Amino acid sequence: MPFFKGGACAPRRMGREIHYEVFRRVGAKGGWTMHEVTSTRELAITMAQELMASEKATGVKVVKETYNDDTGDYLTLKIFEDGHNQVKVAPAQEDAPNAIPCFKPDDLYSYHARATMSRLLIDFLARNKITITELIHRADMLEKLEATGTLYQHAIQKIAVAQAASTTAPVQQIVKSLNELTTQAFNRVYRDQRKGLFPNPKPEQFAELARTLVGKGDAAYTFNGALSQHLKEASGWDQKVLMLITIMNSAPTEEHPRKLVLSSVDAILAEILGGSAALHELMGKSENLAGALSNLVALFLGKAPDDAKGGLAALTQNFAADSLPEARTAVANRIVAEFKSNKRLCPDSIVDELKALRSIANRIVMGVGKYLSHEDLVAAFTLRSKRLVTQESLGNYIIEAAPDDKIERLLFVEDNIIGLENKRQLASYIMPILTSAQFDSHFQNPKLPLVSRLQRLAQLQARMRRSGFVDVTREEISAKMDSLAVTMEARGKLFESIAARPNHVEKAQTLLRLMTGGVLTEGVLSVRAREMILSCLSQPGFLSGYIAGQAKGGVAPSSEKVMAELMETLGKAGITPETGLKSIAA
Repeated sequence: MPFFKGGACAPRRMGREIHYEVFRRVGAKGGWTMHEVTSTRELAITMAQELMASEKATGVKVVKETYNDDTGDYLTLKIFEDGHNQVKVAPAQEDAPNAIPCFKPDDLYSYHARATMSRLLIDFLARNKITITELIHRADMLEKLEATGTLYQHAIQKIAVAQAASTTAPVQQIVKSLNELTTQAFNRVYRDQRKGLFPNPKPEQFAELARTLVGKGDAAYTFNGALSQHLKEASGWDQKVLMLITIMNSAPTEEHPRKLVLSSVDAILAEILGGSAALHELMGKSENLAGALSNLVALFLGKAPDDAKGGLAALTQNFAADSLPEARTAVANRIVAEFKSNKRLCPDSIVDELKALRSIANRIVMGVGKYLSHEDLVAAFTLRSKRLVTQESLGNYIIEAAPDDKIERLLFVEDNIIGLENKRQLASYIMPILTSAQFDSHFQNPKLPLVSRLQRLAQLQARMRRSGFVDVTREEISAKMDSLAVTMEARGKLFESIAARPNHVEKAQTLLRLMTGGVLTEGVLSVRAREMILSCLSQPGFLSGYIAGQAKGGVAPSSEKVMAELMETLGKAGITPETGLKSIAA
């Protein structure tokens, strides 16, 4: 380090001592020697460029030195470098334009450039409670970013590496181009700030500023600079949101000035809502991700919580009015991203997780439209469902349950997930339980009433038949349950005991109660029961005996009414009126 660092010649800026050192290199293998020291950034870069232009050096660089009052150390940051032999590349590759993500400083203000920078500088933006638009329009924040040194350079290197993967240009060449580009952009902001290009009007004065700027080439740049200066006064994210919406509410009525105000405010609000730090402060603490997502969905749908602060309440009102399309899209994207994340909605309970998933899904579908696509939503829910049908998740959920409860719990999971592949995976856990000795022993237990065991199995089968499993799987599992029910009935001799009764009317009524009461599984068992019912119906004197049995207090009901009720009961048991009447007539 030069001997004069920290001396009187070093200027103090923003509470730090900053100066710029110009180095040059002579010859292909010459080392770096210091040429000059200055307190002005532009002068240092101009000096380096003149050395190259006059061929007094084969390489130059400018280093920014920032003295840290707290540590007593200097932070070194290279802000400019050029040289004939700095980067050794083939002549054909020297000016490869596709190696540079941006080609001029204005490109850094594009939507995609801002989105990329937001991802790379997310921690810096969160710590300083600013958006990327504010950063690239504020000289004080750019200077602070430069002073971080490694963070700034790492961001450039990440972009360069990503760009190099799709081009033939080497990383070093892209880094050089990006450094030059960002240097130009930084210098532009520093220069415009000194010139007073960015005013700091009051909220009601932004309308007139927009009218003044419309038609000028740098209207958006200057207006965003003014917004950034105004937002310096915000004490937090909520106040910042309120300040922006206040400016938007006083936007001019003329088309072009109004568009400038609305689009600029909407873009910054979208950046705020795209960051987790800002959202956390705006929405407040939640017990878990389910609560946070529920609040976020409410915001997206334009329904503010009861305790919403000024900024959040104003934002929700605008969402309800379907304004701020870019900000609302940012919230929609955030919702989808959270659903795709690995974080559980309710970490302590899969039941609560599934209930929350269904509840949020039922609400968010109301917002499907121009801001939130059905396809994106389905993809997000399918991915989250996939993470719930793993061996670990399901194993912990059913491990302590009885065999029949295991099936019921898995069917509960099925009812709350989506995706054919997820349901196929879930079904693969059901069949081993059905074919296990524990399941068979549970339902063949003679200590429990046969009818209650049959009814429980029929309930599980009915739920299975309503499931969203593929047809083949659904029928296979249902048939397995029916086969077990047939074995249970045979061992308990249920039908045999009913058939032994002498009264055909009583036998038919008993069988009908079993069928309509959900005691018998669909399949072989229910077919046998229907055959027995039809056999009873065809016995001589059945109808007269059935009608007589319906008499109350010695008063016989009308035969038409009894027949209508009988046909209705037969229908519930799966026997058509035509088949029933034919059997009775026979």
